[in-house]
Amino acid sequence: MRRHSIKRIVKGACAAALSATMMLGLFTGCTSGGSSGGNDGNGSGGSNDDLITLTVFSERANYSGMQVGWTAKVLADEFGVELNIVPNTNGAFDTRMAAGDLGDIVVFGSEGDYLKAMNAGYLFNWEEDNILQDYGSYIYENASYALEKNRDMNGNGNIYGVGFDVATSSEDLQSFFYTWDIRWDLYKELGYPEVKDMDDMLELFKAMKEICPTDDAGNPTYAVSLWPDWDGDMVMYVKSTATAYYGYDEFGVGLYDPTDGKFYGALDKDSPYLEMLKFYNQLYQNDLLDPDSMTATYDTMIEKVKKGGTFFSIFNYAGWMAYNTQSHMDENKMMKSLTPENASPIVYGMNVLGGNNYWAIGANAEYPELCMEIINYYFTPEGRLTSEYGPKGVCWDYDEDGNTYFTELGKAAHNDKSTDLGGEGGFTGTYKDGECQINCITWSLDAQNPESNGETYNCENWKSNQNSATCEIDQDWRDYTGCETINDYMESGNYTVSPGSAYVKPERDDELKTTWAQVTGCIREYSWKAIYAESDEEFESLVSEMVGKANSYGYKKCWDWSNEQAELRKAAEDAVTQ
Repeated sequence: MRRHSIKRIVKGACAAALSATMMLGLFTGCTSGGSSGGNDGNGSGGSNDDLITLTVFSERANYSGMQVGWTAKVLADEFGVELNIVPNTNGAFDTRMAAGDLGDIVVFGSEGDYLKAMNAGYLFNWEEDNILQDYGSYIYENASYALEKNRDMNGNGNIYGVGFDVATSSEDLQSFFYTWDIRWDLYKELGYPEVKDMDDMLELFKAMKEICPTDDAGNPTYAVSLWPDWDGDMVMYVKSTATAYYGYDEFGVGLYDPTDGKFYGALDKDSPYLEMLKFYNQLYQNDLLDPDSMTATYDTMIEKVKKGGTFFSIFNYAGWMAYNTQSHMDENKMMKSLTPENASPIVYGMNVLGGNNYWAIGANAEYPELCMEIINYYFTPEGRLTSEYGPKGVCWDYDEDGNTYFTELGKAAHNDKSTDLGGEGGFTGTYKDGECQINCITWSLDAQNPESNGETYNCENWKSNQNSATCEIDQDWRDYTGCETINDYMESGNYTVSPGSAYVKPERDDELKTTWAQVTGCIREYSWKAIYAESDEEFESLVSEMVGKANSYGYKKCWDWSNEQAELRKAAEDAVTQ
């Protein structure tokens, strides 16, 4: 276990007055963070008084409670800590702000909440007593652009955090995740029909349902299964389909075209959002939309995908990554990419400044050095790979040439997260149970890994994973497309690049926040109602009602603010690309 430092109880000469007894007690781990019901690091629960408990408030977390499993053991072994994860549910951010204590490690899901906390004085200054240089040395030496972005956005000359999804080069692109996955085995069986646009996609799904009416368990199949968990200002899957088709990025109460900076309001006449809303209603009217979509969770949706209950996903993680298990491939069944000819899916340029989610430390953290050490660990190559794929030496490692590879156990866990680690290296429980619940990355998945032989953190591009076709249907896709990987296929077609920049979306004033909440609540509510409309006439009526109510709530004010910000974003992007 690494020995960590303790927080300065007093500063300057007063620090020397700490008694040797107190110092000995602290350094031998006799104090915990005051949390009961800790974790022994092996996923079994139960308190462990030898570990310091740190509270991690993460706005990105989908989990509440003690971190368990292999991540808990890694952190216990490396730092002598256990993590209590607190998600931003039931107004947790506002409650903690009112109490003046956000926790020890703090992860923000937006600039707005980050700036609010920083301006209120609830975040720790990373340069106080050289905390950053001494305990965050990897971040300090390798993420300087992201740190300076944070200093600039704070407006007071201090650094209080660092963005997520940081790139090592501004010239690189992320891998595509809007990959338009379909059941390729069914597509082949249908004779590879032409797919130019969304109307052709609808006809394709009708045909697929005819030849494959039930999933692996005998339940009805659908083109797609949605879930509302991740809805934001709009219905997530609807706006994301517009992003995947037109290359327009979600932005405010609409979509933003990175090629010319034009803003398309969600409720504008003939907007991309309303076009895709109509597409999902057409799926519903043709019994091609999972009827449980409005009440589903991500977990219930992904289980249907794994069982072959869907034919399609615009996202890789809800498509081929979930469906292409070894058992399906053994049956010559796979989801592979098929982009409509008229589509130009977005791909994001990598940003050395980092994204708009932030790692920070609470101002009241009792062990700020320890918090910094943990954040720094996740910025190291080993920490980044461990957070993504599991413990080094157990799930992944480097070969003699510096190429990254999966162990057999790691490959199994990557393909099926329910894989039990079986005590390998002292790690127990399933891979899924032990995944880090903070749910925020550090380096971009497609950033260069300096410890490897010119590889990135993305396992899809490792030399060790550039294998021959996994089955006949995989080879069929390769023969049809002339590509070996999905990323190769996406790069061979049309796509739209959204460049990284220094643009930071400002916090909206209180009046606009109130208006915004009413408008976006209306958009979400009526969008779901419109998806489930039983006829075209009902759909148009609901859309008309949505537009009318949103306008009465102040949609124009939200539109004006979004359009103004689109102009600022375009200027920031032009500064990078021109």
